[in-house]
Amino acid sequence: MLQFRVLRLSDRDWVQKALKASDFRGCEYSFANNLAWRRAGDSQAARYEDFYISVSFDTEDDVPSFSFPAGKGDYRAVLREMAETAIHWGKPLRIYGVTEPGLLLLSEIAPGGFTAVPYPDGFDYIYETRNLIELAGKKYHKKRNHLMRFRREYENYCFSEMTADDFDECIAMAARFYNEKHGYTDSSSVIEQYAIHTYFSHFEELELCGGVLRVDGKLAGFSIGEPLCSDTFVTHIEKADIAYHGVYTALTQAFTEHFAGDFRYINREEDLGLEGLRKAKQSYYPVMMLEKYRCEFAHPEILL
Repeated sequence: MLQFRVLRLSDRDWVQKALKASDFRGCEYSFANNLAWRRAGDSQAARYEDFYISVSFDTEDDVPSFSFPAGKGDYRAVLREMAETAIHWGKPLRIYGVTEPGLLLLSEIAPGGFTAVPYPDGFDYIYETRNLIELAGKKYHKKRNHLMRFRREYENYCFSEMTADDFDECIAMAARFYNEKHGYTDSSSVIEQYAIHTYFSHFEELELCGGVLRVDGKLAGFSIGEPLCSDTFVTHIEKADIAYHGVYTALTQAFTEHFAGDFRYINREEDLGLEGLRKAKQSYYPVMMLEKYRCEFAHPEILL
């Protein structure tokens, strides 16, 4: 049976090896993300041989939700361990973050033994990196206009790599936005503040990439991301002051060009079912949506 505990920074080396072996493109397959957002679902981690598995205990129906295992080795064996753990808890085996290859694998191991339900709010938006850098073609006409207006109106702008000297200003900006929208009344906003704090507290240890956009020396926005897999970079956090017209377009373009230019794709994560976020992400025209499924074994003993 698997033994779960809170993820620690000291787990990074072995977790990174498992993530690299799987080379998954989903935004949840990031150690930094898992560490920073572990409070969102009361998430804990377990190791089985060369596999990394996480589980969220805070669910609406109290059924723990496992991640699809990352790593290399015998998938039948690790799924058996997951099934034994679910049986011990007296729960069905529920697995989130299952993409098409995972569905095929589960179908081979236990044909007809589970249900699979897509959850579109969790689909990742994947873009061609060059599209976000070049903003070429008719569909990006509005984005180019925003970018040109930003550059025209704020001639003394500059984009640079984030250093420790920028941390306090970035944290203060995030806190200001949090207070302005009364984030303390919304649990997701509170958890986001914890995630941002984690990113800055362990920025170097997590080997994160950060960029700051300034206008006349004043902070206008910042972004944090990292390489996710062999062909994909992921943007975790993007905050900007909309008092500057076109600031988000300018920040996205500069950050992508500076840090993600060597990757074919950039993952800008999911929209969480939020209409405003969905429209913003759709406005950059993703080349694909990374579809994810919730798979559930009502009778996990079939995996034993």
